[in-house]
Amino acid sequence: MTHPVLSQSKSNLFLKPSDTLNTSRRNAVVITEASLATLTLVGLDQLWYADFPRSSFKTIDDTDEWLQMDKLGHVFSSYQLGRLGASALNWAGVRKKDQLLYGATLGLGFLTAVEIFDGYSDEWGFSWSDMAANGLGTGLYVGQELLWDEQRILMKYSFHQTQFANQRPDKLGEGFLEEMLKDYNGQTYWLSLNVHSFFKDSKFPKWLNVAFGYGAEGMLTGKTEGVDNLFITQSRRRQFYLSLDVDLSRIKTNSRVLKTIFDVLNVIKVPAPTFSYDGENGAKLHYIYF
Repeated sequence: MTHPVLSQSKSNLFLKPSDTLNTSRRNAVVITEASLATLTLVGLDQLWYADFPRSSFKTIDDTDEWLQMDKLGHVFSSYQLGRLGASALNWAGVRKKDQLLYGATLGLGFLTAVEIFDGYSDEWGFSWSDMAANGLGTGLYVGQELLWDEQRILMKYSFHQTQFANQRPDKLGEGFLEEMLKDYNGQTYWLSLNVHSFFKDSKFPKWLNVAFGYGAEGMLTGKTEGVDNLFITQSRRRQFYLSLDVDLSRIKTNSRVLKTIFDVLNVIKVPAPTFSYDGENGAKLHYIYF
């Protein structure tokens, strides 16, 4: 019994955020993030963009595509990468101001580089609306830290497979992992509000959240104008959701390992009873929605 307890104690000590600046940890965070970002961008350039013709730098206006689901993907990615960057610097004992300045902007910086790659690709282009979405995701994180010194409103994600990916696997993905990234029909993006943080004197459990979701369905192409005749009969519709959720970071535990696991899983909306509404089907109750 001695060895597991000792190992758990070491893990807790390692994962515990430093009270003061730990230069070894800070340097490790900076080197790791820079290395991963560089490797990812080089990988994208060689394995993804290399398959498409290059062009001179250009911009596009894709605001009206995919019923804005792709834009919410940018907001989500920027928010989560910023949260990760700030948390990593907090672990290293970096002061709060620098966490927000250098950590929370991680998503904005990385996604800007990806957007520049798009600008030099004949297939896509640099999108100012994508950049605005990236800025919104970063702002959602930084704004709450400045206003409340905590994240009362979390951005979350959920996904379920749909029939649409089978109809166009080249565009919407083939297999669960690809479809999670590409099939906007199965994605839902959530703003998950922590009830107790807004009503401190209430009896609500500290981990209970109310979540508002947005999704869309019936999409085989980005937009309906100027597409192949095979795809003109799309029944595209926006969907709105109201549900319960759990903020895993507010569940009490003395285990740093568990806290870290909860923090990682907190990007996913917990399946729960959900009300949905769209213009075609009206209001509907899902006993469990994911």
